Amino acid sequence: MSRMEELVNASKLSELLHRKEKEENCRHAITVILAIIGAVAAVAAIAYAVYRYFTPDYLEDFEEDYDDDFDDMFFAEDEDLGQTVKDAAKTAEKAAEDAVEDAVDAAKEAVEDAAE
Repeated sequence: MSRMEELVNASKLSELLHRKEKEENCRHAITVILAIIGAVAAVAAIAYAVYRYFTPDYLEDFEEDYDDDFDDMFFAEDEDLGQTVKDAAKTAEKAAEDAVEDAVDAAKEAVEDAAE
């Protein structure tokens, strides 16, 4: 019986070793696949960095020209707007003075009518 038990134990040990080998092979395959994906991503990142470095930035030139024109137009409009606001303030002040004078005159007339 001891021979039979040794054979059974040997077969169990053999199965256990083969399972570990299969798990190691699976882990090795996953490691290789992840390494390949990482290498491809690194090459893509380097290619993109080189592309961005050598591609001229046309937008920067456009923004500079636009900013100059915008500043000229904006400040010119501010000066015109400032004058317009001043004129509107003077007109509103004059209208308020006229309204106060009319109210005072109306009050005087009402007092005179009440005194009669």
